[in-house]
Amino acid sequence: MSATPHQAHQNRARPAFADALEAVVREARGDAAAEIVDIARLSGGASRETWGVDVRRSDGSTDPLILQRARPGAPGEGDGSLGMGSEARLLGAMAEAGVAVAPVLAGDGTGDVIGAPFLLMERIEGETIARRILRDDEWATARESFVSDAAVALAGIHGVPLDAAPALPEHDQIEMFRSLLDSLGHAHPVFEVAFRWLDDHRPAAARRAVVHGDFRLGNFVVGPDGLRAVLDWELSHAGDPVEDLGWLCVRAWRFGSALPVAGLGTREELLAAYAAASGVEVGPDELRWWEVMGTLKWGVMCIIQTVSHLAGLSRSVELAAIGRRVCETEYDLLLLLDDADLALPSVPDRVPPSAVAPHDRPGAAELVESVREFLERDVLDATTGRVRFHTRVAVNVLRTVERELTVGADQLVAHHERLASLGVADDVELAAAIRSGELDDRRAEVMAVLRAAVADKLAVANPGYAEA
Repeated sequence: MSATPHQAHQNRARPAFADALEAVVREARGDAAAEIVDIARLSGGASRETWGVDVRRSDGSTDPLILQRARPGAPGEGDGSLGMGSEARLLGAMAEAGVAVAPVLAGDGTGDVIGAPFLLMERIEGETIARRILRDDEWATARESFVSDAAVALAGIHGVPLDAAPALPEHDQIEMFRSLLDSLGHAHPVFEVAFRWLDDHRPAAARRAVVHGDFRLGNFVVGPDGLRAVLDWELSHAGDPVEDLGWLCVRAWRFGSALPVAGLGTREELLAAYAAASGVEVGPDELRWWEVMGTLKWGVMCIIQTVSHLAGLSRSVELAAIGRRVCETEYDLLLLLDDADLALPSVPDRVPPSAVAPHDRPGAAELVESVREFLERDVLDATTGRVRFHTRVAVNVLRTVERELTVGADQLVAHHERLASLGVADDVELAAAIRSGELDDRRAEVMAVLRAAVADKLAVANPGYAEA
């Protein structure tokens, strides 16, 4: 399941749950002498930690495994989401149907076995990092077959009967994500425009099938020969299978490529390959609806991940930074729905220290700049793996802070003036007015305000996004 086996490190601290995990491995392998010789924290999302685990078996061979372990506060069994115990059963059903998945050794949704819900799987050799798959010569052949491989995998997933899978959650996607957004307390007027459009353009009643829910680059193991395994089934549910196709087209999963299907193909190629593999024809309008829904979902999910950091459930510079990616999804939604250019304002390199401030030099922006330079010049080259990745994230966060210190005050004044032109005091009032239809007769003015606001946010958070 992981890209590269990591080597044993004698001095690496052994986590508190390792002994309990070792007992799980011995039972799963039927080998009372098996022992964990290395366990290392790898990457992870908002709800899960990922660990590489090397086991030495009684015959002297090494067993490379992957552990996914729930973070504190993550959804579990019985709360309407797919817990890890159910996920283990779903993966068993997928493997039996011939879908490419990592074989599961053990899974627990209660947290009683190793202190948190977990999945323990065999490690599939290959690459999972999207940018390497998209650019490195080693994966050139895999890139050529990717759209076809993905269509075959999706046809297999959607072909597994619902009664062969564990009980899967099922929700109306619009209602679910609107409710989630409301519960988070983060108002986003662009999202309200998208919800209105989705409500007005719902596709006709569709098939019900197993939906993977997160079918994208980053959740595949790819070898030089092509797709080897589909990973990360935690968002699986029952629903319209076209959801998975639309999610694969969301811009966030193109990683800078211009091609709309995972950065590797066209929508027409995907629909043709899926029809050939599944025998089901999907129209472009239906695909577009789910691409809009997927883009909106990713925006809400970014907020959820940042709230996890802000609430102290999982403090992480990566999760903090994701909150500033929400404007990327707003930009994408405006392009999908409004088809209008967003011209980003330029941001000066640095704001000069105020001559009237009571503080000594360096000023706030200069202090941030000095910390960023330290991370870039000293820390980045001295770190590897997860710490190096988070250092890169921290560097980008500091660049965002520098830009906001430079133009944030002017942006605030301009934003308040734009809101006042619509007769609202803040984004909360604007979002409510859009949802209620109060401003329907002023749509052109509303969209102009939204375009300007998103352009300002992107100019600070990620000024290169519009050109990517």
